[in-house]
Amino acid sequence: MQTASYSHPLFYIACRNFISNVKSSSVSFHASNHSQLVPNCAFNKGLPKKIFSIPLKQSRLLVLPNTGDGHPSASAADSEINTNHAPNGRSETILSNWSPPRYLWRGLSVPIVAGQVIMKILKGKIHWRNTLQQLERVGPKSVGVCLLTAAFVGMAFAVQFVREFTRLGLNRSVGGVLALAFSRELSPVITSIVVAGRIGSAFAAELGTMQVSEQTDTLRVLGSDPVDYLITPRVVATCIALPLLTLLCFTLGMASSCLLAEGVYGVSINIIMDSARRALRSWDIISAMIKSQVFGAIISIVSCAWGVTTLGGAKGVGESTTSAVVISLVGIFIADFALSCFFFQGVGDQLKNCI
Repeated sequence: MQTASYSHPLFYIACRNFISNVKSSSVSFHASNHSQLVPNCAFNKGLPKKIFSIPLKQSRLLVLPNTGDGHPSASAADSEINTNHAPNGRSETILSNWSPPRYLWRGLSVPIVAGQVIMKILKGKIHWRNTLQQLERVGPKSVGVCLLTAAFVGMAFAVQFVREFTRLGLNRSVGGVLALAFSRELSPVITSIVVAGRIGSAFAAELGTMQVSEQTDTLRVLGSDPVDYLITPRVVATCIALPLLTLLCFTLGMASSCLLAEGVYGVSINIIMDSARRALRSWDIISAMIKSQVFGAIISIVSCAWGVTTLGGAKGVGESTTSAVVISLVGIFIADFALSCFFFQGVGDQLKNCI
C-alpha cells in the first residue's frame, strides 16, 4: 500500500468584482502541473490578477491493490478525522437543547394573560360589543342551571341540619345557620363550579379551536389584538355576571330551604327569616360578591390562557378543555380558603343574636 499527500497554500483567482469577506474555501482539482492552471486559462488573460491565501483541507490518497483485475484502486481520506468524537462547529451550551415543560409555560401564561387584561381594562381598550355578547352568554343563559343547582343544594343542606337542630330545640337558630352558610360559602362556590363547567369549558374549546386553526394569527394580520378582541370581553363579562348569579342562587337556596323546613319539619318560615335577619350582616353579602368576582376572574383567565396555548389539533383542544376546567376548580377551592381566612378570621359571635 502506498500513501500520497498533497497540499497547496495558494490558489490564483482572476476576477473583476470579488466580495472580499470570504473567510475560507476548499478547492479540489485534478492537474498534472498545478503551476499551469491559472496562466493557461483563457478567461484569465488580460484580466487583473489577485492572489488570495485560501486554506485547503489536507487529504491523503490511499492506493490499494485491486485483487480482481490487478489494477490499483485509490480512495481519498480526510486527514482531519475527529478521533476524540468531539462535536464540530460551535460549542453547545448546557441549556441549548432544553425547552421548558408544557405545564410550566402554561402556568406562566396565566399571570401574563392576567396582566395584559388588567392593562387593557385600565387603558379602556375594551371591545364592548363582544363584552355584551359574552355577558348575555354567561348571565341569562346560565341562570337556569345555576338556580336548579342552588335549589337542590339548599334542600339537601336543610335535610342535614334542620332535623338535628329541631331535635336539640334550636329552632330559632336554623335561619341564621342557613343564611351564614349560603352567603359565605355555598352560594359563591356552587355557582362558580357550575359556571366553570359550563362557561370555562366553552371558553377553552373556542379559543383552542381558533388557535389550532390559526384564526388568532389572522386577527393579528388584520391588525386586531386577540387580547382586546377575545380575552378581555370574556373576563369582564364573567366578573360582572357571576356576582349577580351568586345573589340569585343565595335567594333561591334560602327559599328552598325554608319551604322544606316548614313542610317537613314544621319550622315556621317567619322564625327562619327572623333568625336569618338577626345573624346576617351586610359584610356577609359583600364578601360573597367579592368571592364570586375573584372566582369569575380565575375561571375566565385560566380558560382563556389554556385555550390560546392549545397545540395538537382536535386532541389538543379536548385536552385543553378538560385541563382548564380542572385547574379552574382547583383555583376556586384554593382562593375560597384564602379569602375565607382573610374575611372571617375574627368572626364567630353572629349566631348569638339568633338564639
